[in-house]
Amino acid sequence: MAKTASRELLRQRLVTQWVTPPPRAGGGGAPTAERSISGVARHLLATQAQDFGQGVWALALRSPGATRADVAAALDRGEVVRSWPMRGTLHFSTPDDLRWMLAVTAAKTVSGVAARQRQLELDDDVFARATRIAEGELRGGGSFSRDEFFALLEADGVTTSGQRGVHIIWRLAHDGLLCWGPTRGTQQALVLLDEWAPPTRDPQPDRDAALAEFVLRYFTGHGPATLKDFCWWSKTTVTDARRGLDRVRDRLIEHELDGASYWMRDPADETGPAPSASPRASGVHALPGFDEYLLGYQDRSHALPAAFADRIVPGNNGMFLPMIVSRGEIVGTWRRAVSARRVVVTAEPFTTLTATEQSGFAREAERYGRFLGLPASVTAPA
Repeated sequence: MAKTASRELLRQRLVTQWVTPPPRAGGGGAPTAERSISGVARHLLATQAQDFGQGVWALALRSPGATRADVAAALDRGEVVRSWPMRGTLHFSTPDDLRWMLAVTAAKTVSGVAARQRQLELDDDVFARATRIAEGELRGGGSFSRDEFFALLEADGVTTSGQRGVHIIWRLAHDGLLCWGPTRGTQQALVLLDEWAPPTRDPQPDRDAALAEFVLRYFTGHGPATLKDFCWWSKTTVTDARRGLDRVRDRLIEHELDGASYWMRDPADETGPAPSASPRASGVHALPGFDEYLLGYQDRSHALPAAFADRIVPGNNGMFLPMIVSRGEIVGTWRRAVSARRVVVTAEPFTTLTATEQSGFAREAERYGRFLGLPASVTAPA
């Protein structure tokens, strides 16, 4: 792909993913209704969140003026929940979206770990006993930390050692029984999904309608992207992905780049004004680790030069570091040291940042400080 075409693709993704803040008349710091925390979760459909703190920042940075407390409030109101809607990976989503995604993905995901669960001696009887315990102890507004839930299982004779407890929670969440809901400090408590956030969508979409929505919503929040990107992200089969695409093709725009089709939502199909780039669309952003801007795609080469890929995932250990993005390209990582009184942010660029990039990153560090409710300062790497 020509460099100019790749740059335009990245610019558009910044806008589509709501990394670039929307132009707002009259200023003001409060999130708009559309870009509230729940609105962000709905727009992205699923936001990767195995690192709770990083996932919270991923939601807040897309909601202008939002703070960590705003995200906690959305979680405590049940507007956003955290579970495993696909890939066996924790994501933030709205409760209703979680339900129909699980209806599409859960059976395949669960079958993929069957051998491991047999090794752990987890069978249908164990899961049935765990289900009974969860329903009995959580019904009526109960909520438990992971360790508290493990204690309940152990008290009823269900062993949780050796990853058994984690797999039990994971399985009951895939069954649509449990989710991570209200906040407890820097983490969340387990609750019954249907009691904590009762369904508001009736009826639920059938499988074909859900596949169509899956495809449409992915390209709405992540486009321009390829169908291969969607298949990797959702772990649906190519056949199912094409079935979904065929039903919504007329609501999407197709661009051909280097012989591949890139899809995005047709602005004419969306309610409200079409997304447009603001001056910060080509600026500097301090994104969290595991952010959808990188992990939302199978092909990450547009945003991340291959020479620096191991700097984002040191040792290829599966831990993605927070990212510095300049004009759509990932140009470094950053880390933070948080105390009760302040946060110190350290930039670790791949190459020397320009003066403009340095000042832009300093502004983003201040923004991160406001998110935490703390003054922020920037230091150079040691």
